[in-house]
Amino acid sequence: MDSNMTKITGKKYVGERSLFMARDLVIEDTIFGEGESPLKESRDIKLYNSMFKWKYPLWYSKNITVKNCSWFEMARAGVWYTENISIEDSAIEAPKNFRRCKNLSLNNVSLSDAKETLWNCEDVTLTNVTAKGTYFGMNTNNIKVDNLTLYGDYSFDGGKNIEVRNSKLLSKDAFWNCENVVVYDSFISGEYLGWNSKNLTFINCTIESLQGMCYIENLVMKDCKLLDTTLSFEYSTVDAEIKGHIDSVKNPISGSLTADSIGELIMEEDKVDVSKTKIIIRGE
Repeated sequence: MDSNMTKITGKKYVGERSLFMARDLVIEDTIFGEGESPLKESRDIKLYNSMFKWKYPLWYSKNITVKNCSWFEMARAGVWYTENISIEDSAIEAPKNFRRCKNLSLNNVSLSDAKETLWNCEDVTLTNVTAKGTYFGMNTNNIKVDNLTLYGDYSFDGGKNIEVRNSKLLSKDAFWNCENVVVYDSFISGEYLGWNSKNLTFINCTIESLQGMCYIENLVMKDCKLLDTTLSFEYSTVDAEIKGHIDSVKNPISGSLTADSIGELIMEEDKVDVSKTKIIIRGE
């Protein structure tokens, strides 16, 4: 422990702002009970094996390290407006966590109610994270993700500069209104994937989606599989190489689409200039 830091062990705090503006603390085996904003405006805090049981524990804080801690259901809106925070090996039950945070890292963290979580943040790293909740990651930029399992619709809406690897997303309307997204080696299941986005790339992914990948400017797909994916690519510019069969394709704007077979190809001359899209069926 840094010699300039004070250690707190085995305490229980209740009441509003119990450690308001705390500085240079190592906090172990401690419970923050009923009482809002216990560590608001804190700086240089290390938290180990501790519990948050009430609202707004870490607002406007800086330089926070958290390991083996728990946020219970009433620790809602737990971390807002905070900079430089890393959380490891922790469980977060409360919703609406992480708003307008900068330089946030989650490693081996579960979020059982991630509704409206990770909004308007910057510079985020997610590693070995499991989350369940709608509107995860809305308007958050500069995200690196490895091994995320997400259950919840409308994920990453409005985000920019997102890299996802080795993940599973069960998420309708994922990656809407996004810019500069690359997804590697992942599984995505959900209707209307990627609408209204720009520079969206999938590499070696498996996707299941009704009307997926529509209204996208510069959609790139390499070595992907499309399972039970219908009415895909409508009004998108595409550079897609699909392994196997596509159930149906409808009115891409331009580009190139390669697959082993396509069940239904809908190209309506009154809707798009069909000459601008090249359709390649392997073996033909």
